[in-house]
Amino acid sequence: MKDFVLEGNRYLIGNYARYPVSFVRGEGVYLYDTEGKRYLDMLAGIAVNTLGHSHPELSKVICQQASKLIHTSNLFHIQPQIDVAKILVENSCLDKVFFCNSGAEANETAIKLVRKYFYDKGQPEKFEIITFTGGFHGRTIGSLTATAQPKYHEGFKPLLQGIRYAEFNNIKSLRESLSKNTAAVMFEFIQGEGGINLIDEKFLNEIKKISEERDLLIVVDEVQTGIGRTGKLFAYQHYGLCPDIITLAKGLGGGVPTGAVMAKDEIAKAFTPGTHGSTFGGNFLATSAAKVVLKNVLSEGFLKDVEEKGEYIKEKLKKIGLDPRGKGLMIGSTLPEKINAGELAKRCLENGLIVGTAGGNTLRLVPPLIITKSQIDEGIEILSEVVKQMHID
Repeated sequence: MKDFVLEGNRYLIGNYARYPVSFVRGEGVYLYDTEGKRYLDMLAGIAVNTLGHSHPELSKVICQQASKLIHTSNLFHIQPQIDVAKILVENSCLDKVFFCNSGAEANETAIKLVRKYFYDKGQPEKFEIITFTGGFHGRTIGSLTATAQPKYHEGFKPLLQGIRYAEFNNIKSLRESLSKNTAAVMFEFIQGEGGINLIDEKFLNEIKKISEERDLLIVVDEVQTGIGRTGKLFAYQHYGLCPDIITLAKGLGGGVPTGAVMAKDEIAKAFTPGTHGSTFGGNFLATSAAKVVLKNVLSEGFLKDVEEKGEYIKEKLKKIGLDPRGKGLMIGSTLPEKINAGELAKRCLENGLIVGTAGGNTLRLVPPLIITKSQIDEGIEILSEVVKQMHID
């Protein structure tokens, strides 16, 4: 067994089922392990490495910022944090931004913000949030409760009070989940961990209708779909809806831990000094990185290119007998019964291709947004050979 596997088993808590591979460097969409083997990365650190690995501009800015100032805390103004907030606000329908460090933390913040907003309105009884089966919102106790997948709850009960579950894309189930205490509906437009499941337009329209009827907030988890992943800066821009709150993370920092919550001004006012905070959130290093990511994602033609490459991947997957779904470069395909997603990912890795899996025996492809069509061809060729072999086996 390799030394890093032995040492990892000796010193690390065993909550990850890691592959016996350790990377030492990356370049663009490629990673290189300790033995010099090259891998085409179509997972991007689970939809994190927006600009790939060792992006020249991003690496340069991170190094420059680290040599000057990394962290001061939010007791002081942080110029790159202000700059990133301005870019996010000016390219969205929301008004204010709070910075944190992860998707789970962003979703915890959103849950708190919903409660505080209605408390300040004199409606403390409105504290419940409806979330949906197949959704995934994080692993802290609040975001874990919001994740309506029982397999993640095992061993961690009792969970947070005030979260009710409804079946995703089921209007009747949504209606039945409402109560006099309902304050918000929280969902993903495309469920990532749940299996790349897209929201139904009729279901979304019902959410909008209910929110208007009952004065509910619409909270959208864009941790995985945000920052260009779907071919728009935010996934909500595909649907003609302006949420009240959205959460961001993953791709925002291009690999530097960064999360954010965006809210309409009226709702954001509920957070006054002392009501919420994050020690590291939005520090100099994180927001300097996020600024570079946003500059590139918002450059001319970038998002259109993401959409086109996403359609290109889907066409390629169809040709090898798979049935893809998704938007932009967030793509999934339920695999044939004979092919196990975990085993497929393992064999792809052995052949120099990194892919992901998701709920329901689903192949997940979320490559760096800078991937080229020729690199897509390279990846699909490896995937095709693995699929063929698994059919034979």
